[in-house]
Amino acid sequence: MLFSVSSFAAGVIKIGVQAPITGKFASEGQSIDKAVRLIVKQYNEKGGILGKKLEVVTCDDEGKAVKAAICARKLVDEGVIAVIGSYTSTCAEAAEPIYYRAGVLQTSDGTSDTLVKHGYWTFFRNSSPNSAEAAFTAKFFLKKQHYKRIAAISDYSTFSTNLTNAVVENIKKMGGNIVYTGKITSGAQNFTPILTKIKSFHPDVIYFGGYYTDGGLIRAQMVQLGMKADFVGGDSNDNPEFIKLAGKAAVGAYLVNVPLPEMLPYDAAKKFLKAYKETYHENPASIWTLFNVDGLRAILYAAEQTKTTDTKKIADYLHNKLKDFPGITGPISFAPNGERIGSAYMAYRIGSDLKYHIVYKEK
Repeated sequence: MLFSVSSFAAGVIKIGVQAPITGKFASEGQSIDKAVRLIVKQYNEKGGILGKKLEVVTCDDEGKAVKAAICARKLVDEGVIAVIGSYTSTCAEAAEPIYYRAGVLQTSDGTSDTLVKHGYWTFFRNSSPNSAEAAFTAKFFLKKQHYKRIAAISDYSTFSTNLTNAVVENIKKMGGNIVYTGKITSGAQNFTPILTKIKSFHPDVIYFGGYYTDGGLIRAQMVQLGMKADFVGGDSNDNPEFIKLAGKAAVGAYLVNVPLPEMLPYDAAKKFLKAYKETYHENPASIWTLFNVDGLRAILYAAEQTKTTDTKKIADYLHNKLKDFPGITGPISFAPNGERIGSAYMAYRIGSDLKYHIVYKEK
């Protein structure tokens, strides 16, 4: 049975965080949790919303689909009105139907296109979809880099498979030459067998559409094998751990993502980054942290505007009335299917200073 969570539920308004607090994506999950708690602290210092204080309830899904479903049921039972998460598309999608049946709002940075195809009024994507990134990546490969022989690999996750497939399809549509496609088992550590096979195809570039935990090792092992091909990583390689794992081999690698947090020109971004660093004595793990808190900020704003925590009314506001809300990551509006409108991707090269340098962006 479907229902919306009412504002009369409790003396506090509970916000859930579903994220990988432990496991291989822990740096991202912990950063999201810290950022949500900072936003909640800022709201509570001003009196909360609707005369009630906000309370955060966190559940660690470890980046695993089964754990994600368990977290969803736990957070629903806790009485949250909205959930921030999860970090991965696989986990976000595993939790989606549970939040939908309970009428609990969910906002995630998951980029898999399938996330918005279920027709769930409860789901809102706070980032851009794989399809937008794939189109940008194909243009970068063919219009800027002029790669002639392209290899592409993914892991077996929903996110990685869909992103890599979309990149390959876009490259083929533009007349590019894909010489190899394959998959790795995430967490395998040793990728020399597949890299040795790819080397025999003499690619100009290897595209990897998986996560930084594997991407950093793939780049390091490419260099160890003497491969001259460029490495281009999709958005989930954008994490400081990529450079740590790759070591000196990180130099020269390319990453595709939306603008880095420090490159965001918005006042809200500058203020939030300053507050985050003052509170936690570190920077957010990546842009994904900021996307997630933007999802939260949009939901809280909608609750204030509608003067209720009735999730159906909040969702209706987000779908139909929220236009260019001043987000940390830029103006926020949502399409009827919960898709965030607009994207602005860039390609970065990691320099000898181990910092990102913009090499391509669409005007």
